[in-house]
Amino acid sequence: MTDSLTVGVLSLHSSKETKAILNAVDDLGYDTAWLRTENTAVEITDGEVALEPDVDIIVNRLLLSKEEQPAEALGLATMLDRICPMLNTPMATMTAMHKFASGTALAEAGLPVPDALMALSGDLLNTRRDRFGDEVVYKTAIGTHGGGTWKLDTDDPVNPMVGARQAFLQELIEHDEEQHHDLRVYVVGERVVGAMNRYAPEGEWRTNVALGGEVVDVTDELSDEIVTMAKRATDEIGLDYAGVDIVEGEDGYHLLEVNPTAGFRGLFKATGRSPAPHIARLAIERAGGEVNPERVYELTANLDDSRPACMPRPEKTVPTETPVIGYVEEVVAMGTSGQRTVMAKSDTGATRTSIDAQLAAEIGTGPIKDIVKIKSGSVKSGRSRPVVDLVVGVGGKQHTVTASIEDRAHMDYPLLLGRDILEHYHVDVRRQADEGEPPAIEETTLEE
Repeated sequence: MTDSLTVGVLSLHSSKETKAILNAVDDLGYDTAWLRTENTAVEITDGEVALEPDVDIIVNRLLLSKEEQPAEALGLATMLDRICPMLNTPMATMTAMHKFASGTALAEAGLPVPDALMALSGDLLNTRRDRFGDEVVYKTAIGTHGGGTWKLDTDDPVNPMVGARQAFLQELIEHDEEQHHDLRVYVVGERVVGAMNRYAPEGEWRTNVALGGEVVDVTDELSDEIVTMAKRATDEIGLDYAGVDIVEGEDGYHLLEVNPTAGFRGLFKATGRSPAPHIARLAIERAGGEVNPERVYELTANLDDSRPACMPRPEKTVPTETPVIGYVEEVVAMGTSGQRTVMAKSDTGATRTSIDAQLAAEIGTGPIKDIVKIKSGSVKSGRSRPVVDLVVGVGGKQHTVTASIEDRAHMDYPLLLGRDILEHYHVDVRRQADEGEPPAIEETTLEE
């Protein structure tokens, strides 16, 4: 037994899951370190490599799917993995994050997965799509929280890319036509620590909790087949812990995804149990420590996401400037069948981004998700408009939003950027991309 060891969590963001793991380690009597931008450094001196903060094992919680350039975060994790043992190694995490790569790995291992097609050519992708039946799932290879996923008719043309992300077609598997649902099984080490059925909200077919999906505890109802399938999937991808998504079809169960950074909120809501203490236990035992299993079980009853004692203080530096966007900005509107570079108007008074109906049809924004009432200054009661998933590229960054569709043919700009996108920017009303840059303003300095 190692009396004194430190468990580090690699996480550049602040999430409930990261905090809960660190607090669980602390409650189990071991030291913790949160590896963040404020406190992490690697130094090479006379051929010796040293990591600061000094830890005995690292729990990898990097959200590669949210990174604009996942390779940078992957490189960081790979470097740290060479210095220190790591749960959910970088390559296993990357395989899991890339949905087609994980599907390939599972199929090669003889595990059941939906039929799928990835083609680098748009012609190949479209000419072979009729094999999937009347409806097909179209998704980006890297995505999260249901973003970058569409259900389409098989006669809708698609592109092999959505923005900068590779996309593919996947068989739609449904067992319950009235309400789409799937099963998430949370595996830590060799243990299934919880499971829930996830039901899609009304008017939606995706079951993600982030989209409003309902959850029901089924931990004690899992068959031996499902337990074995979930454990094998986690092991074949090479992960130490994962949320495994399984769907039932007419011919049995199929593995959809193996999530290396699955959230805890939905599982805790359904089961009243948190996976964090189990992950903490696995890290401690891998590093040579010991824990009391009864104490681990006690801790699962609370999802403790309070500020961890080891959380570094923010750097006392000038904060990174928020990017500036113009009143009129050149953006890229991306859909399932193409993309268009257009001029868009910024409207800080609009909650939701809006796209012209003709432009939406040209780029293929996918099926209508819902009908919502949009308030308008000229119409007090508001107007009902359909909403769709839309990917908008602004200055090299991509935003997946639920945009409303309207006839903007009589307006100057086919796309209106609402606060769902503008919240990430400062708006300079003097700057209009279709009229050039605003004149420079001389700065004056007051001397003492």
